[in-house]
Amino acid sequence: MNKRPLKILIIRLSSIGDIVLTSPVVRCLRKTYPDAQLHFVTKSKFKNMVNENPYINKFYFLKKELSDTIIELKNEKYDYVIDLHHNLRSWLIKKQIGGKSFSYNKLNFEKWLMVFFKKDKLPRMHIVDRYFEMIAPLNVHNDYEGLDFFINLVDEIDIAKLPPAFSNGYIAFVIGGTFFTKRLPNDKVIHLCEKINKPIILLGGNTEVENAARIMRKLGINKIYNGVNKYGISQSASILKNADLVITNDTGMMHIAAAFKKPIISLWGNTIPEFGMTPYYGSKELEQKNSTIIQVENLSCRPCSKLGYDRCPRGHFKCMNEINEDKILQAIENSIQ
Repeated sequence: MNKRPLKILIIRLSSIGDIVLTSPVVRCLRKTYPDAQLHFVTKSKFKNMVNENPYINKFYFLKKELSDTIIELKNEKYDYVIDLHHNLRSWLIKKQIGGKSFSYNKLNFEKWLMVFFKKDKLPRMHIVDRYFEMIAPLNVHNDYEGLDFFINLVDEIDIAKLPPAFSNGYIAFVIGGTFFTKRLPNDKVIHLCEKINKPIILLGGNTEVENAARIMRKLGINKIYNGVNKYGISQSASILKNADLVITNDTGMMHIAAAFKKPIISLWGNTIPEFGMTPYYGSKELEQKNSTIIQVENLSCRPCSKLGYDRCPRGHFKCMNEINEDKILQAIENSIQ
């Protein structure tokens, strides 16, 4: 009698960057268990982010009622459930569907100490490495090949259709971010764009539409191409894949750029790299070569949150307003020389 294939469910319900950061776990699970059925559950809004992943056999997307999703998952009779989200909903899923489960440590207490008391008890370990530490009992180990992001051919942007100035290379500037306190102020974006001697494509979502319009009014179309709110996630990923360099806030797009091993200049406001979610390349050599972190050092109010706010709690927004533009320009020169 043939034994049925091992069934493994991976839970990561949101969001863009967090889902990308789970990709090494998915790939290495497939390498370790080539015949297993790997299933992935997330929110339906992120369907286009995951459904091109060749390592995953089946996808589930949260229904309006969590109980309806749980009924579907319970019918699968999973051997293992790997919870890479670790919140109340993922706990409810695990509790109801059975199977041996693994949940990673979100370091909520350590982050709380850092945010409210500036007591640094954070481990110097990337979240990807903490994921692998969690599933070590399954004999799954990091292959150090970095992140994955797969783009459907229909979402590939034809660079030849961009203005002629962009045919010889460009910089992708991600001006967006989930929270205001993660976004470089628009005036500083404009100052930088004025000084950068290379075509620039702006990327962001609907909250950056007006900021992008201001940039375009100031700098014109010869140097800047406005891609803000024009592309979906996968199309924006295509723009990043073909860029010579990516300048970005601490956003999901930053992790997508890292999946393509792009040189990245990341700008950090209220969050800090020590939370363990910097651009991840797999190897230290690539990280040292490609990743430049720009932040305001020794600011007593930073970090003010593990996520972000819609306005600066102190009113001065020094963590972004005091970012050194000359350091960014020097990093650009070093990256594309």
